[in-house]
Amino acid sequence: MLLLDVGNSRCKWVRVEEGRWSQPQACDNAELERLQADMQRHPPRRVLVSNVAGEEVAARVRACCAGTGCEPEFIQAAAMRCGVRNGYRIPQQLGSDRWAALIAARRRVPGACLVVNCGTATTVDALSAQGEFLGGLILPGLSLMLHSLHANTAQLAAAEGTAQDFPQDTADAMWSGVLRATQGAIRCQFDVLQRREGAVRCLIGGGAAERVMQGLSVPAEHFEHMVLHGLQILGEDQA
Repeated sequence: MLLLDVGNSRCKWVRVEEGRWSQPQACDNAELERLQADMQRHPPRRVLVSNVAGEEVAARVRACCAGTGCEPEFIQAAAMRCGVRNGYRIPQQLGSDRWAALIAARRRVPGACLVVNCGTATTVDALSAQGEFLGGLILPGLSLMLHSLHANTAQLAAAEGTAQDFPQDTADAMWSGVLRATQGAIRCQFDVLQRREGAVRCLIGGGAAERVMQGLSVPAEHFEHMVLHGLQILGEDQA
């Protein structure tokens, strides 16, 4: 089984055989020929996809599968799967990446959990101790916030600084601002969920996870490849 996590900017994939993972691979969405070459070398028997990059990229994923004899299965959020009940008003509107991450978190943490994915966008989702997805936040990711400042101001460069308690140059001020804004959102949701549920754990994944975790005042665990783990659970459940 080949698992694909197609995000807004990058595609990550891994092969799973009898529960064992190959080395995860990744490429930019503009370079999906790397995925295609890998699939042609080792045609998969099944392809399970989370895609949040739109229909154009979905068509390119289908093209990558052409000739392998395997049609990709694009997952969609449901009202209930794998121990997670979807609290969205319209369950299918929840992004497939968030859905897969919630399912992976539920398998890893039996109690209440804050599920954070730090990519092009940052999502901060709450799971109750009973496995109910209560809702969540979507905010710009670190790089997106930084580039927004650069694009919409006359004198703020997009250089990445370092996090400081009291920044004394522009690059540090911008980086500290976007990092603290993200950490503040996580802290806020953690507190809200803790008041509701009592004991809460926090799992953080995505490309910017390690940077977000530096100086974070919430006890958190790094959960790498969270979406791919959720895809594996969904695929095994369907099988």
